[in-house]
Amino acid sequence: MLRKILLPTIFMVLGYGFWVSPDFKEIAAGVAIFLFGMLSLEEGFKAFTGGILERILQRTTNRLWKSVSFGILTTTVMQSSSLVSVITISFLSAGLIGLASGIGIIFGANLGTTTGAWLVAGFGLKVKISAYAMPMLVFGIVLVFQKSKSLKGAGYILAGLGFLFLGIHYMKEGFEAFKDAIDLAAYAMPGLKGLLVYTLLGAAATVVMQSSHATLVLIITALAAQQISYENALALAIGANVGTTITAILGAMSSNVQGRRLAGAHLIFNVTTGIVAIVFIQQFLLAVNGLSDSLGIAQDDYTMKLAMFHTLFNMAGVIIMLPFTGKLVTLLERVLSKRERLVDEPLYLNEAAMELPESAMQALRNEMGHLFENAYELIVSALSLKPEKLRSSQDLKQLVAASPEVEKINIDDIYDRRIKVLYSAIIAYISQVQSSASEHFGEELYQLRMASRNIVEAVKDIKHLQKNLVSFSQSPNDKIREQYNNLRLQLAVVLRELAEARVDEAEGISLLSLDSIQVVIEEGDVTANGELDRLIREDSISAEMATSLMNDSAYAYDVADNLIQMARILFAPSERELREVENELLLNEEEIDELLKAEDEEGSN
Repeated sequence: MLRKILLPTIFMVLGYGFWVSPDFKEIAAGVAIFLFGMLSLEEGFKAFTGGILERILQRTTNRLWKSVSFGILTTTVMQSSSLVSVITISFLSAGLIGLASGIGIIFGANLGTTTGAWLVAGFGLKVKISAYAMPMLVFGIVLVFQKSKSLKGAGYILAGLGFLFLGIHYMKEGFEAFKDAIDLAAYAMPGLKGLLVYTLLGAAATVVMQSSHATLVLIITALAAQQISYENALALAIGANVGTTITAILGAMSSNVQGRRLAGAHLIFNVTTGIVAIVFIQQFLLAVNGLSDSLGIAQDDYTMKLAMFHTLFNMAGVIIMLPFTGKLVTLLERVLSKRERLVDEPLYLNEAAMELPESAMQALRNEMGHLFENAYELIVSALSLKPEKLRSSQDLKQLVAASPEVEKINIDDIYDRRIKVLYSAIIAYISQVQSSASEHFGEELYQLRMASRNIVEAVKDIKHLQKNLVSFSQSPNDKIREQYNNLRLQLAVVLRELAEARVDEAEGISLLSLDSIQVVIEEGDVTANGELDRLIREDSISAEMATSLMNDSAYAYDVADNLIQMARILFAPSERELREVENELLLNEEEIDELLKAEDEEGSN
């Protein structure tokens, strides 16, 4: 509703401005070109966010000071705190980084964005940058039309810089011409009233333009043309800082609860910083004047002083808020808690994670981990075991013997609430990612689709197995009870190994360790190892029992096999090269059969 009102209002204001003064067109065009340049820059940097950015994020955000440094550096390079905010929300939503790390990046991004004001005030207004813009645009557009992703990305960056320079030039020229028609400086408001009014105007302008950087450039160029007073320019800069939080809030609307918490942290930080700047405005001005004198900045160079002020109050905000990061995380987790759900909904699949291919891939992997955990609990419960005991070091034979009778559970109900919803969401998300991700992820997406199917098939197989597990665990025939407890034991071995693999996934499980589990389930096949024939010959079980045992042994094998195939994909090393090497070393079915035969021959000798 707000957007439906806001867009016509903006058009009306622009139309009125064009009618009042033709020179206003040049300012508006300058802002539009500048914003388009920022979009081009963002598009260019996204082309270089392949797996490299993911690895850099994970290595440089494990400490709070590293997160802050990462935010400062990336915003300084990209010249867009909005892009850094979107990337951070995307990675946070996908589970690649924690909330504290995300907050640290946002703190750093606010400080990093101040470099833009220095560049414009110190270089953009003192040099005819439009002369640099033209070659950048020409070379940039040529590169944009290349097929190579890296060349195309470089083209967008060059073109973006060209448009930024051109936009600054038109804003500067527009304000110079505009002051001959209308002197905006006549509307200057001194004192506290002016401070508050212009802070609100700065926030409103940033909300409309969705870029504090664009608002700052507009403020600096207007100040250079003496269209606004220095005092009002300071207030506008404070407002621009507060208004930029709208980008994070809008980005978090399509995110999960972690993304919304980060947007909340961004809002709290910027509002707190704005209040501090307003309350201590006189102290900041004294600091600006003192530092300007020591750095040789002229007393009447108000654009450089504005850049200094912008840096100082953002730095003060970081210094004030940084020690309270832990408490801020606790507060946000308490206020924005996860709602209780009747069905288990996706935790990581959201539009925010789709912003970058690597965050979308990680979101898929994390959601499949979520699906596996739910399926794991269901399968363990169907075996009448306890997940926490299965994850312990307790002897598995004792664990199975401690619960000899299998109790029936409603697998259909659990499947509908905790498996089916997640599986459907994963398949739909994979289709979305396929339409936007590069061919680089095509094979991996196919593998993830197969792994999710493996999990669901394992659940369906345990459903078929459960009926006879319940029935024969209570049979007076001790031989058939023993065989069905053996099936439970085999599955318990596989489930414990996979649980340990899940815990060690962060360090990267060796796929080769899954071969040993595969051998265990092959050895446990009562049909292949001759155990079923022996029981029939000795008349230990009836023909009906033998048929059921043969079928259920196949179901148990399928459960284990599906889970192992899933683990080969989901728990594989994150590095593609290491994963490919290990896949080449894995045993195939023929090699496993040969290994089993060799063991049998060795046992008979």
